[in-house]
Amino acid sequence: METNFDCIVIGAGPAGLSAALNLRQRGKTVLVVHSGETLLAKAEQVDNYLGMPGLSGKQMMERFTQHARDAGAVLRKGRAGNVMPFGGRFMVNLDGDILETGAVVLACGVSKAKPVPGEAELLGRGVSYCATCDGMLYRGRAVAVWGLSPEAPQEANFLHGIGCSVTYIAGRRPDTLEAGVAFRAGRVEAVEGGAAVEAVRVGGAALPVQGVFILRAATPPDALVPGLALENGFVKTDAAMRTNIPGLFAAGDMTGKPLQVANAVGDGLVAALAAVDYLDGVSPMTD
Repeated sequence: METNFDCIVIGAGPAGLSAALNLRQRGKTVLVVHSGETLLAKAEQVDNYLGMPGLSGKQMMERFTQHARDAGAVLRKGRAGNVMPFGGRFMVNLDGDILETGAVVLACGVSKAKPVPGEAELLGRGVSYCATCDGMLYRGRAVAVWGLSPEAPQEANFLHGIGCSVTYIAGRRPDTLEAGVAFRAGRVEAVEGGAAVEAVRVGGAALPVQGVFILRAATPPDALVPGLALENGFVKTDAAMRTNIPGLFAAGDMTGKPLQVANAVGDGLVAALAAVDYLDGVSPMTD
């Protein structure tokens, strides 16, 4: 597939698809990375979106998605492992593939989960949020997978397939988990180690591992992009949805309240316009 885009949008909810649509309408090539069903798709009925009363969240998402596709946006299901600024551009690790882009719009929604003790401290030293991105680093080693997303069993099977000794941690063993993957019922209570991960604590007992893949539905934004500024747990942006990193924009729920569809769509538009200006070399106006 194509590995170079004008802009990569991470997240295919209302904010991400709005950004993608408006980037395409201004002639930019766009890849939208998504991990599956959005929160909006689970809404039984939405009555406060102007001009579209009485639709289910799923119906709204189908319309949004089709509109973006018809405009020429490329959608790819996968997990973005990290976003790294590099020489005035960005490298995005998508399921182990390295993609290049001139700008990035983050529209990943919100993660309500709080990190467990040791998670943030050992991030990049044994803690990972993407098995297909970092799995080869742990080939032949013991790893734990904490399955908190629908894709987690598949990622655990991938690790097993490349030679990792995998223990899957969840409330119950998924039917799709391969026979060679061990299972431990429970949740990760803490990640332990000094210079690197040495164990995870499950049910009060230490499970010795050299790596742990914490596979939530949403990756914390500051883990996705090192150095990204947050404020009260949300991504900090200016009025044009610019973050503290040039060329990186954020939109939707991850930037704070109100967590509403109309607000997310507007954010996506504003982020797209700012991204177009950035790509075209237009100097930003000060707020």
